[in-house]
Parts: sequence; C-alpha cells; structure tokens
Amino acid sequence: MSERASDERAVADPATTRTDLEGDTGVGSVFVSNYPAYSFWSAGALPAFEQALDSPPRPGVPLGLYLHIPFCRKRCKFCYFRVYTDKNADQVEQYSDALVQEQALYAERAAIAGRAPKFVYFGGGTPSYISVKHLEDLASRLQAIVPWDEAEEVTFECEPGTLSKPKLEAIRGIGVTRLSLGIESFDDQVLELNGRAHVSKEIYRVLPWLREVGFQQVNIDLIAGMVGETWESWRDSVQKAIDFGPETVTVYQMELPFNTRFSKQYLEGQLEAPLADWNTKRAWHAYAFDELAKAGYEVSSAYTMVKDKESTRFMYRSSLWQGADMMALGVSSFGHISGVHFQNTSQWDEYFEALGAGRLAANRAFATDADQQLTREMILQLKLGEIHAEYFRAKFGVDIRERFAGAFATLGEQGMLELVDGTVKLTRDGLLRVDSLLPEFYAPEYQHARYT
Repeated sequence: MSERASDERAVADPATTRTDLEGDTGVGSVFVSNYPAYSFWSAGALPAFEQALDSPPRPGVPLGLYLHIPFCRKRCKFCYFRVYTDKNADQVEQYSDALVQEQALYAERAAIAGRAPKFVYFGGGTPSYISVKHLEDLASRLQAIVPWDEAEEVTFECEPGTLSKPKLEAIRGIGVTRLSLGIESFDDQVLELNGRAHVSKEIYRVLPWLREVGFQQVNIDLIAGMVGETWESWRDSVQKAIDFGPETVTVYQMELPFNTRFSKQYLEGQLEAPLADWNTKRAWHAYAFDELAKAGYEVSSAYTMVKDKESTRFMYRSSLWQGADMMALGVSSFGHISGVHFQNTSQWDEYFEALGAGRLAANRAFATDADQQLTREMILQLKLGEIHAEYFRAKFGVDIRERFAGAFATLGEQGMLELVDGTVKLTRDGLLRVDSLLPEFYAPEYQHARYT
C-alpha cells in the first residue's frame, strides 16, 4: 500500500463506519455505491482486470454499458464527480472519439465480444450538455461497435438548462427510454446558493417538452437538505414535483464528500448559509415520501418512489445490485467485469494517453472473492427495503441469516430492521438511514476507512 493510500484510509468516512448520524452534517462520504470501499482498489489488481477481460463471461450474467460524459455548464458546490466546465466543442468531439475508441477496445476482449448490453446509462457530469450533432454522431458510432437496440433500458441524465425540444427529440431518437432530470430544487435561491447552473424558469420550460417527446419514464431528482433549504422551500419543491407527475421521483439526502467546494468551506468555517442536520434531512426525506404516497406513489427503494411498481423497472440499478457486468467508458468511470471492480484514470491527459497507446484507461481495480460478492449484493439490495434469504442461498449457497446473524441482531435491537422467516425488512427509520447501517455488515478490514 502506498503512503498516500494509507494516509487517506486513516480518515474514516460514515460510508465505512457504523454510526448514528443524528447531528450536524460533517465532511465525509455517506452514500454507499460499492463494496469494498474504493480506497482499497489499487493498480496492483489491474492484472486481475485484464485476466477477467480475456476470459469468457460468467454464464447468465447480464452486461451493461456506462458512459461518463464529464461536461457541465457549472460545477455544483456539492459535486464530487469528475467534471469539466472549461472544455470547448473541439475537446468535446475529441472526447467522443476517445469513447468510441475505448468501446472498440472492449469489443475485442473475450469477456465482451458478441454480448449485447441489457442496459445503457449516460451519466455525468451532464450528458445533455453536448450538442445534438455530437450526441447523434457518438451514439451512431458506438452502436456500430456494440448495438444497444435490444437494451431493456437506456437512461440519460439531464440538466434542465441544457435542454431544448430538438435536443430532447435527439435524445429520444438514440433510443433513450428513461430520462432523469436533475432538478434538485424548484427554489431559485436554493439553486443559486448551491451553485446549480439552472434556474426554475428553465425547469418549467422543459417539463411540457418531456411529455410531447414521449419518454417511457421520466425521473425527477430532489436533494433534501441543500444549503439554504427550509421547510417552506422543501414542501414547495415536493409539491411541484408531484404536480408534474413523473413516473419516478428520487430523493437524496445532502452530504459533503471530501473533495467538494462546500466541504472546503465547511472545514474553514466559511459555509455561506446553514446546512440542515441529519435529523432534519431525514424528516424532509420522510415528508417527501409521505406526500408522494398520498399522490399514489409507492416505495421502490430508500431513495425512489414510483407511480406504478409493476411496470416501472430500473434495469441499471437492479442489474448492478445483482452483480451484472458493466463496461465503463470515459474518464474516471467505474465498471465491473466477472467479479473484478475497476476504475478509469481521473486525469484527462492520462485518459487520452492510454487510448492513444491502444490500451484501456483503467488505473485501479479490486478482484472480489465469493464472500465479498455476497456482501456487496446484500448491502446494495438492502437499499430496496426488503431482501429474501432464498435469493442468496440459491446464488451463493449461503444463509445470510446465519452469515450475518450478529449484524442483523444488532440492527434489529436498534429498531432498524425486522427478520421474519426468510425475509429481512427495514423499518421506516432503517430505510431513511440505510447507508449509515451498511458498514455493520462489512468485514473488519474494510471498516473505518476513507471511502473513495
């Protein structure tokens, strides 16, 4: 382990440390998206990644495609993703060329060759930042290598101010079925304080176009507890989301990972407006879920309410949480191949240098064993609010009630979950704080560490 990696792990995040988040929002990652934590991934595991690519895929495991589009009009003050606000049209085109080249390199490998993606996800950054010309050209060239016309879901993230009706028509035209709109708040003051690029009038301009273009699913993202949020502004945003009536509404709780502008201000005592504490954020989250339920929505996960649970499927979420493979294209993107996690370099020049040399741009990886794969799937699926022991017994030959008996007992005593026969079900309180519960299931060596 490098000295730098060791130092980073010495700073424990809530995402790796079982803690009751009750008071002020401090600096550190809370949201859990993978296991073991990213800080344990290393360049030393890259040979395992290469070996996985050169081996036949695991039978019955679906494949997905993730494309990281790292361009934004502005960098939000709470953003911790790799994004750029200074790239011109020529650089966007150069990046598109690199994505196509990267896709071609993957398509030659044994683990990928001949497989059709079950899902595709355009994430960011802001995928809707790029022009219609660049988008259509990129999609056409990518699909010439690995077609996604049979994918069950194609998701595309958008920022309202980057959209026009022709662009939405182009997005629909490349096969997008699920459009996710990063609204976060309908309050202009809150949007401005948090560095969002869009304003409310851009939201209202876009909403009618979404229906006219005819996406199968429209999702609205809201964030509970952004800087400057109040009960009044939060209630208003929730009601406006309900009034529009998207197929799904996703609610996140504001956090402050280490590498954000707000985190720096917080540590320096210079945060420009109040930030809600954890109890308040959970209350706002609960309020949103209650109001959405009154409007006919159902709980789909700890974050998402859906209009029709039977017909609304999240292939990206469900597939990843059940161990799917995923090609990851673009700077800093994450993927998974045959039980091996990997991430591309987060450096713009290094990304292009790797592809220019005819090699993939992954710069760290982690090869999981069967127990780590079991733990990963279980903690991620627990975010659904309910898991069944039979699924894990059939797939891993393990009874999770025995394997994690201590953790289940502890969380049961704390009122966070109930264990009835073969079903583990989170209580309402457990659902609203699920990410802070998950480190209870981690192996000791992956606890109390830097998450990223």
